[in-house]
Amino acid sequence: MKITPGAVVKGGTSLHYKTGDWRDQRPVIDQEACQKCGICRDVCPDDSIKVKDEQYEIDTDFCKGCGICAHECPAQAIKMVPEEK
Repeated sequence: MKITPGAVVKGGTSLHYKTGDWRDQRPVIDQEACQKCGICRDVCPDDSIKVKDEQYEIDTDFCKGCGICAHECPAQAIKMVPEEK
């Protein structure tokens, strides 16, 4: 795409760019150990943790595998495992 100097280009959104394939590790939540405190969701920089049917789930389309959720989980219910490619 050729951009003319001074041209206004329509901005994008991260919702159009799935970045989950960047990671080499992924978080796995042990639902039995999860205390449903929401800390993992609050600290996720990519907003990749959602609540569905009262369980926390990782949106792997956007999770980059940083491990912040696992590090901050007080119940140690999130483990980082090697990504299966």
